[in-house]
Amino acid sequence: MELLHERCAALDIGKKDLKACIRTPSPKGKRSRRQEIRTFATTTNTLLELRDWLMAEQVTLVVMEATGDYWRGAFYLLEDCLNVILVNAAHAKGLPGRKTDVSDPAWLCQLGECGLLKASFVPPEPIRHLRDLTRYRTTLTTERSREIQRLEKELEDAGIKLSAVATDITGRSARAMLTALIDGETRHAGTGRHGQGPDAPQDRSTGGGTDRELR
Repeated sequence: MELLHERCAALDIGKKDLKACIRTPSPKGKRSRRQEIRTFATTTNTLLELRDWLMAEQVTLVVMEATGDYWRGAFYLLEDCLNVILVNAAHAKGLPGRKTDVSDPAWLCQLGECGLLKASFVPPEPIRHLRDLTRYRTTLTTERSREIQRLEKELEDAGIKLSAVATDITGRSARAMLTALIDGETRHAGTGRHGQGPDAPQDRSTGGGTDRELR
């Protein structure tokens, strides 16, 4: 099969380490290939050593599988200096022709040098930052709604019908009521238009007799 990339590399990334395979032209002959596999830790300093090694070998394509979130560190360090593609693991394993004695990075490297792998879309760095911020904001908004519902449930369990008199239990008035309860204030505060409580003078229009009798 025709080679599209004479100098290709593939990474099999795990949590603690990764295996890197490179395939380059062999000095023995035109059709023969030289293959080398090395193991690197996934720490930043070791990934920089991996980058230097790939650049020294003049690699033109680096292939890695999208394995969880482990690929991010290596991808972000290599994308500025090398041509890196991220591929779907299921797509790579579904291609026929793999021999049982070939390791994962070597098989990826063989597929990559022949151009048989389809790159997954990875947005540029500014879009990634914006996406992370929007997703985090969505998470915070969801958690805020859950906390409000949890607060209302606790108040209902305690027999405090705050939601019956306040439209928003996190609003200014509701927070003032909650602060008063926390401070131990037990005096009943009315919810009428004039804020009348039990000690407020009674309105004659709603009293127990006529206006003439009250005089």
